Amino acid sequence: MTCSPLRLACLALALLAPIAAHAQTARKPHILYIIADDLGFADVGFRSPEIATPTIDQLAREGAELQQFYVQPMCTPTRAALMTGRYPMRYGLQSFVILPEQSYGIPLDEKLLPQILKEAGYSTAIIGKWHLGHADRKLWPKQRGFDYQYGALIGEIDYNTHKVHGVTDWYRNNRKLDEPGYVTTLLGKDAVRHIRQHDPVKPLFMYLAFTAPHTPFQAPKAYVDRFASIADPNRRTYAAMINAMDEQIGAVLTELSRKGMREDTLVIFHSDNGGVTSATFAGQIETKGQLPARNTPLRNGKGSLDEGGTRAVALANWPGRIKPGKVDQPMHVVDMLPTLAGRAGASLSGTKPLDGVDVWQTLSQGAPSPRTEIVYNVEMFRAALRQGDWKLNLPATLPTKVELYNIAKDPGETTNLAAENAPLVAALQKRIDDLSKEMKPSLFFQETFKSYLGRHAPGPVFPNDDAFFTQGD
Repeated sequence: MTCSPLRLACLALALLAPIAAHAQTARKPHILYIIADDLGFADVGFRSPEIATPTIDQLAREGAELQQFYVQPMCTPTRAALMTGRYPMRYGLQSFVILPEQSYGIPLDEKLLPQILKEAGYSTAIIGKWHLGHADRKLWPKQRGFDYQYGALIGEIDYNTHKVHGVTDWYRNNRKLDEPGYVTTLLGKDAVRHIRQHDPVKPLFMYLAFTAPHTPFQAPKAYVDRFASIADPNRRTYAAMINAMDEQIGAVLTELSRKGMREDTLVIFHSDNGGVTSATFAGQIETKGQLPARNTPLRNGKGSLDEGGTRAVALANWPGRIKPGKVDQPMHVVDMLPTLAGRAGASLSGTKPLDGVDVWQTLSQGAPSPRTEIVYNVEMFRAALRQGDWKLNLPATLPTKVELYNIAKDPGETTNLAAENAPLVAALQKRIDDLSKEMKPSLFFQETFKSYLGRHAPGPVFPNDDAFFTQGD
């Protein structure tokens, strides 16, 4: 019996179809990881009619809006947790942030997310804020796994001059830049440019870390004018900063679509901590007037171990792969490293023991979270821990205070139940004590005391000799 050429072709297609389908399913996704800086929990369009964020709103509406996404209470610790998949208490980055005059960074023996993805065949780029070490070149992004770098190494800079304490903090691939432009717009345009030049065949990991809406409150007049109905000038400018960031995210997504990459791109968006509500944590550049961020219905904000400081605006979006809806399950930023590595088919060889777990089924399908414990932070002067619905908070203030809350029923932390639940308090406190024995000394305090004793003048510390800039990358 003989077969016609047409019949043979049909048979071949039928046999190859499952192989092609498997190849499509197994393809490594592009990853666009976007972080906002000090964005209030309530300060996005889908939670506040005052703030216009149409792009972020659409990503949340068509993806997973993550209701219980936890981060560290401040910038440097959250970014370190993301990059390592480990709580910052394990390597001394648990306290405060790296100041311009300080020389430490994320330890060199920690294997970072871009290194892991690069080994899996990814092209890696950081566009935006680093804040994980700036005084020694070995700590810079291109030395820690990123193929391409553009933006600020410290983070808190003037949005127009790109300076802090009179020193420019603006770099591309280890070279200082002196260029005009509003920081948020420059970052968005560079991300678009990088995607335009990228070969879609190669998987891309882009870490797009905006400085908005961190202080100082600055935005182009055209954006500020859109919010004329907001009476408070800081709130008006803050809204404009968020809107400008949203617009740039929209431009990046448009370029992904133009390149035919959008359907293959996993997008993660979240803030690095809650919005700043205390002048103590507003930054080093002077800020006058009322602080505009809102974390409603959560208590307090950036710098605190309360929900308002540690539960972030967050979403995940991947067309056809992530089920749209609200995901009200606990997860922590340390979970992102193993989760992304799993999607990328990347090996975790060489990492230290992870605190993160793969939460892909929770993220994509709303399944129950495999995470049963959240370590908000453990420091030498305070700590907070959640197991199940129960959170124990041990504040730094005197007289000694112990706070216990049922977070599922009371996310605003209004009713302290410690007195009625002594055995539970004791068990959670023992767990915190055990974790404290694993804690490394705070590099922030070590550096601060050393600086004080040495009477070092505050100001950015960067390598600045000519030989430095003639070395290879």
